[in-house]
Amino acid sequence: MNPFARPHGKIAFQGRPGANSDMACRRFLPDWEPVPCRYFEDVFEALKSGTCDLAMIPIDNSTAGRVAGIHSLLPESGLQIVGEYFLPIEHQLLGLKGSSVKDVELVLSHEQALSQCKQTMRRLGLETQTFSDTAAAAEEVARRGDKRYAAVAPTLAAELYDLQVIEPDVFDRRGNTTRFIVLSREHYIPERDGRATMSSFVFRTHSTPASLYKALGGFATNGINITKLESYILDERFTQAQFYIDVEGHLEDSSMRHALMELGYFSSVTFLGTYLADPFRIAGARSTEHKGC
Repeated sequence: MNPFARPHGKIAFQGRPGANSDMACRRFLPDWEPVPCRYFEDVFEALKSGTCDLAMIPIDNSTAGRVAGIHSLLPESGLQIVGEYFLPIEHQLLGLKGSSVKDVELVLSHEQALSQCKQTMRRLGLETQTFSDTAAAAEEVARRGDKRYAAVAPTLAAELYDLQVIEPDVFDRRGNTTRFIVLSREHYIPERDGRATMSSFVFRTHSTPASLYKALGGFATNGINITKLESYILDERFTQAQFYIDVEGHLEDSSMRHALMELGYFSSVTFLGTYLADPFRIAGARSTEHKGC
C-alpha cells in the first residue's frame, strides 16, 4: 500500500518542535501531524510500534556531511525508505527580543548546525556550545531569559519560542542543504512509470582481495549511476566494514537486477528501498547538464 495515499497521518522526527526536521515534515506532508522524539532511536521505535505512520530522518548535509548514527540504525530496523526530501537550510541567530549580537556571549545549537556556520560564528567572535537540537537550543534560550545566550535555529523556532532573529542567514555557504529520507513500516515500491527513482542498500563485502571492486563492477557494466557510497566500521578490530549505497534506478529494472546479482555474489546485501527521486535532485542534475564543459 502506498503510505502517502492516506490524506492524514503522523510523521515522527528527532528534535523539538521548530527544528529543521520539523520543517521538513511540514513541507513534505503539510496535512500530516509532525511528532517530535528526543532521540533517533525514539523515532525508529515510534514508527515500528505503530505510534506514527512515517518518519523523517536527516541523512546528509551538503556542508557538514553525513548525520552520524543513522547508517547503523537503518539495516537492523526492518523499516524501508519510501521517499526522500531535500531541505535548504537557512540558519538564523536567535536571541531574546530587544537583544543584539553585541549582547551575546554563548551560542547554543546542534553540532551539525554549528559546523555549518562555524566561520560566521568566528567572524562574529561568538563562543558556541553543542545542544541536543536546534529547536531545543532556542527553547533553552527562551527559558534562561538572558541576553547573553543565543541559538542557531530556523525561523520557525523563533516563532514558536517568542524569540527574534538578531543576525540573519548565519550559515557559511549558500545552497546549504540537508537530505532527508522518509521511512515506513510498510514495504512499498512505486510503479515503473518513467519517473526518476532511487534505490538504496547496505552491503558487507567478503574478506577477499578486490572484493569491493568486484562487488561494484555490476553497476558500471549495467550503466547504473552511484550517487552515494559510504563505508563505516562494524567491529572494534577494524576488520569488517559495511557500505551504504544510493543508486539511480528502480529495483525491477533488468539492469538493476543484473547489478544486484553481481553485488550479491561478492557481498551480503540488505535492501533499504526504491523510491521516487526528489525534484531537487532532478533539477540539480539538469542544472549541471546546462553548464556544459
